[in-house]
Amino acid sequence: MKKIAILASGSGSNAENIANYFKESDYAQVSFIIANNPEAYVLERAKRLGIESAVVSKSEFMEADNVISMLKERDIDFIVLAGFLLLVPQKLIAAYPGRIVNIHPALLPKHGGKGMYGDRVHKAVVECGDTESGITIHIIDEHYDKGTTCFQAKCPVLPTDTPDDVAAKVHALEYEHFPHVIDEILHNLD
Repeated sequence: MKKIAILASGSGSNAENIANYFKESDYAQVSFIIANNPEAYVLERAKRLGIESAVVSKSEFMEADNVISMLKERDIDFIVLAGFLLLVPQKLIAAYPGRIVNIHPALLPKHGGKGMYGDRVHKAVVECGDTESGITIHIIDEHYDKGTTCFQAKCPVLPTDTPDDVAAKVHALEYEHFPHVIDEILHNLD
């Protein structure tokens, strides 16, 4: 059984969607959730789902040794970033090479990089007059929103769309595709 850890900073709707997807799996399961914000609603979702969780400070996360120990103690095989806003330190990437996946709410390389997350991305898409947006799922490297792209899905952006309209379309793509792509990546690791 592959054990997945999810790192999240906020609400955790993607984390819950992923956990529910793997709930009946005999191949993989979400067994640990780490938040860097003690007020993040993802912690409440983890409790409700019966998934062990922990909170780590930004400095503790950036130092990485304790986080790596927590992951190794729980035999974590794969890490999913689901709305996690901190840059992953090189030490953690080295401990899980090719085994940390992120989702970005735009079609990278557009609208990526430090500070480009959530509503900021959707606002940028509308302000630039883009005719499409979507999601990018990628294996991370040491830079924000770089790394190897595994999957992209697109949605149209209409001239009348607001950032909230774009967000709704992108969230629908996240919920539809992220768990399946994680599943495919896990099967390709074997």
